[in-house]
Amino acid sequence: MDKYNIFATGNEFISLPEIRESDGAILSMTLLYMRYKGMISLRGREDSPLLRPFVKQDNMKYDIKDIKWNRQYHWVPSFKGIAGDIKINATILAPINERGFVYSFAVENPTDKEVSIELGLEGTWSRAIHEINESKEIEAKRIFYKSNWNKGSYCFDLKDAFTILSFAPMPEEGMTSVANYNNKEIDYYFSKEVNIAPGEEKRVNYYFGIGYEEVAAITSAKEMYRRGFEYEFKATYEWLKKRMKRAEDENIERILNENLFFNFFFATGKTLDTEDLVLVTSRSPRYYVSAAYWDRDSLLWSFPSILIADSQYAKKMLNYVFKTQIKNIGIHSRYIDGTVLEPGFELDELCAPVIALYNYVVHTGDYDIINIPEYKKGIESILEILDEHRHESIELYDTFLQPTDDMIVYPYLTYNNILVWRILKNLGEINEKLGNLDKKEELFKRADKVKTAINENCIVEHKGKKIFAWSVDLQGNFNIYDEPPGSLLLSAYMGFCSYEDEVYVDTVKNIKDPSYAYSFANCNIAEIGCEHAPHPWILSLCNSLLCGEKEHAREILMKTNMDNGIACESVNEHTGQCETGAAFATCAGFLAYALYEGFGLNSGKK
Repeated sequence: MDKYNIFATGNEFISLPEIRESDGAILSMTLLYMRYKGMISLRGREDSPLLRPFVKQDNMKYDIKDIKWNRQYHWVPSFKGIAGDIKINATILAPINERGFVYSFAVENPTDKEVSIELGLEGTWSRAIHEINESKEIEAKRIFYKSNWNKGSYCFDLKDAFTILSFAPMPEEGMTSVANYNNKEIDYYFSKEVNIAPGEEKRVNYYFGIGYEEVAAITSAKEMYRRGFEYEFKATYEWLKKRMKRAEDENIERILNENLFFNFFFATGKTLDTEDLVLVTSRSPRYYVSAAYWDRDSLLWSFPSILIADSQYAKKMLNYVFKTQIKNIGIHSRYIDGTVLEPGFELDELCAPVIALYNYVVHTGDYDIINIPEYKKGIESILEILDEHRHESIELYDTFLQPTDDMIVYPYLTYNNILVWRILKNLGEINEKLGNLDKKEELFKRADKVKTAINENCIVEHKGKKIFAWSVDLQGNFNIYDEPPGSLLLSAYMGFCSYEDEVYVDTVKNIKDPSYAYSFANCNIAEIGCEHAPHPWILSLCNSLLCGEKEHAREILMKTNMDNGIACESVNEHTGQCETGAAFATCAGFLAYALYEGFGLNSGKK
């Protein structure tokens, strides 16, 4: 894990996934790139990050001390600190609908004499990294040059035979720009002399644009410069405000919205080169399988919170799935262009698009979407693939990989088949709404057969109680287990059985029993883990919330810092600190949704 706390921010085009808490340094910026099927990150060095604020007074450089951070409107990171004689209030804003970001400083002189300072950003562009699960350095030239497009300041290119991308500052009046080659790296600084009268406050803004090449990058910065920081800040605030969710407790509301917006801007984004909206696990290289697509992660976890916050954006997500990702639906993981990354069939992933689509039409009433050709064809394709995985005589369906993406023990997973039951019911309800009554009856009958098959084949005796097995082979073998990414705890939440159902109650008791290896029942963070990451999972906390365990979830949430307030995969069972899967953007979405279901005002839930 990181040696220091990290903040993150971003917008549709650019992510700043690593902002160091101790000094406000930007360690990296990332952008999605369709041609390269994933993400490109630009990085500095440990001792000279990509951008770091500095202050000089009387020719002496001062560290910014006593830094205190805040996420304005639950997303925009800002900090207050002291350097020399001045007070600093800094904001790192990636404005909505802009290709770039602003590092803005409000500096105040609290003394009784005029103070002159040099205020700026310094750094090193050390590497360009291609990110898709693994991080590989890009063997392309890093160059800089003065451009007439930004008042003679610099433009920085990542260049092969053609320019891959450019980034550039747009200086305000009186700013100095200096850049030099340092072997293959580029060192630079941007600064401005500021005279501040006693009691006076002045603002200094550094605008940075990105683009496919020089003109796009510089004019992106110029767009923000022309509009001004105040305009961009207000526009972003208005966008965030429309999507914020209220909760019955201000701490819960903060965690809900911080994770909601992290999901918005790190689980979705637009590619720099084609401007396509794509869905990914995370736009942060800190997550161990970043910049790739999983049906489950995007549609079962990320999608629900975006649906309740911005249904039109949710529709765009579905369009991407049914037009780009549908050709390999149900396959383990894919690149952002829909081609296969990791092979292996996963039944829960095959079901995910139907569940998301059903939730969308119920939430919006937009049943016409079903008649769009790509959607009709996509549903047909999902049902055809489902048929290929049906047992020859029993209405159960196999999978090759589990919801953790790990290898199965036995091929017929109870949780997965409950998802099959659910999508058949969902499609039946949709067809009833559309007046396709014969199709409705066919789907409902098939769903009933799946439910009967689960009850006849997936309920086993364990320690004198009848419970749901994790998986079976339909030849008498089964295993007792559970995974937070696809938990049997959700059986009642999904409507398969009641919360009072004896089999369900005993299944829950077994999973939460201290004798179960991954229950962590007697630990400070008493949530379920699994073999994939043997610590309590944040997804399990979400499952508890959805199953009505509000006070338990609240207590756990108040004891864990996760990843500086953002969802991670698992936390330490004793300390609550992040153990695995930092910057887990789709999980952040599921956490936001579960918190809204449990604690949200106007959620419709008690």
